[in-house]
Amino acid sequence: MRHLIVNIGQLLTMAGGDRPRRGKEMGAVHPILDGAVLVEDGKIAAAGFKDLVLNDGRARGSRIIDAGGRVVLPGFVDSHSHPVFAAPRLDDFESRIRGKTYEEIAARGGGILSTVDKVRGATQSALTAGLQARAARFIEAGTTTLEAKSGYGLDLDTELKMLRAIETVGSGGPLELVGTLLAAHAVPPEFEGKKDEYVRAVCSEIIPRVAGEGLAKFVDVFCENGYFSVEDARQVLAAGAKAGLRGKVHAEQLSLSGGTQAAVGLNAVSADHLERCAEPDILALAASGTVATLLPGSDYFLSKPYPDARKFIDLGAAVALATDFNPGSCPCWDMRMILSIACTQMRMTPVETLVAATINGAHALGLGATHGSLQAGKAADLVCWEAVDYREIPYFFGASGAAWVMKAGNIVHSKEDIRL
Repeated sequence: MRHLIVNIGQLLTMAGGDRPRRGKEMGAVHPILDGAVLVEDGKIAAAGFKDLVLNDGRARGSRIIDAGGRVVLPGFVDSHSHPVFAAPRLDDFESRIRGKTYEEIAARGGGILSTVDKVRGATQSALTAGLQARAARFIEAGTTTLEAKSGYGLDLDTELKMLRAIETVGSGGPLELVGTLLAAHAVPPEFEGKKDEYVRAVCSEIIPRVAGEGLAKFVDVFCENGYFSVEDARQVLAAGAKAGLRGKVHAEQLSLSGGTQAAVGLNAVSADHLERCAEPDILALAASGTVATLLPGSDYFLSKPYPDARKFIDLGAAVALATDFNPGSCPCWDMRMILSIACTQMRMTPVETLVAATINGAHALGLGATHGSLQAGKAADLVCWEAVDYREIPYFFGASGAAWVMKAGNIVHSKEDIRL
């Protein structure tokens, strides 16, 4: 089955080499005016100037989709989220409004452990149904690939339950889900005062079982004062690597923990949050293959300082943007809102945010060779936006703005009732 998308006012392909974009490259993407995209069997066959695409012999006889002079670009690749949970943390929300800190709320039984309690009590079918409903919202907002973490179980059975829910929803589509094991998210109540024992259990029991069942691609750790140390992170990522899982690190969110340097030293695919990063950390990221994933939605929701995105970009780090969607510190699935925050609060340019949310997000999931740009052979994941200028995408916020969304060559959301 072939589809030819024409009458594209601005086409941003994000095309380039098989590597994340860094420094000035992030701002060097220019829209193709009057572009076209040819899709065959769920993949991009050709993308670029209309005349060149129409000269491709495969374009003849293709089903025509008229983009109406609007903007088309790759679907968002959201490389950091926590979308499996049983209920939002509304009490925490109100406590923060009344002046309580993240740490104070956690100490009083709120925060991560309150979600853990509810997830442990939920059935796998209930978690699956909740995730399926949220997946539809991501698709409507233009996200076609989503990293989905566990981490609200903190024991073998519940972590498996969460990851099986992720596998079930991802295999059913249309949203592509990439599972990440985050058992090292917090120390569970039954291991209070015995963190080292819990880390050993994560490394010797949970990681091998999850990897053996093929339920995750990555292993992650919350490297933060009061949670897990740099040495803990090293142990967890080493155990993950032994089991065939690549590493990710929550680093420098609340304090300068050393997690970024640990992530770089262990060749983690990404270091995420990074609000407290110092210049040596940024330079280490710039000299490495580790993607710096910034999550400004959580800073907005928690009223925390934003990371210095300009410094990351100017020093040559590969920057990605993601939602950090979760029930406590960022209940936002809309990448468009994240891009708007990155522009207005972090001084990223509109095109830099789009690069960060597509091709760099793909590299933050080890998917840069197949996702994140509209190039021949890559997944036909693209969005037609209700916009005539790509800068409108972060400019307007409060609604998704996606006219239609294509995943693997199929229209999976459309305000215009497009049917293939």
